[in-house]
Amino acid sequence: MSRIQPLDPEKTQGKVKELLATIKAKSGRVPNIFKTMAHSSTALQAYLGFSGAFADAKLSAKVREQIALAVGEDNQCQYCLSAHSAIGKLAGLTPEEIESGRRAKSADPKTNAILKLAKKLSSNRGNITDAELAEARKAGCSDEEVLEIIAAVALNIFTNYINHVADTAVDFPQAPPLS
Repeated sequence: MSRIQPLDPEKTQGKVKELLATIKAKSGRVPNIFKTMAHSSTALQAYLGFSGAFADAKLSAKVREQIALAVGEDNQCQYCLSAHSAIGKLAGLTPEEIESGRRAKSADPKTNAILKLAKKLSSNRGNITDAELAEARKAGCSDEEVLEIIAAVALNIFTNYINHVADTAVDFPQAPPLS
């Protein structure tokens, strides 16, 4: 049972009601994570603003979903693994790419370097070595992309932690355990 109960969007008011209505209009529903975040219009607005900024990102939606899967796996966030497995499919990821993303691996050398860096950032609380950064650059990552990788990791840690604290009920098809 969730430790922070999701709010019923129909019973919210003001800014929160507007934000949840926008989410529903864009995606056809309001997932539990947003109903949970709705307890704080600040947290919900922060998430929406941060995630919305990725509309102009250099990193593709597919790569950002793979980062979300790598970070979700690193943080053992079942909600995010399930959500990003489903969203990843919509972004064009194959089942193999979804599983590889969770393992922070890709057949594409540049994406592989991105996922490796994302996992290092997540696992090491943002601390990486000069060699790890050099490896990403050698694979073709620009400074712009490195900063977007950091931003994507931070955004996903934010949602992972919300789900851990709230024990958000998964309302996406469950991501299976890795074999």
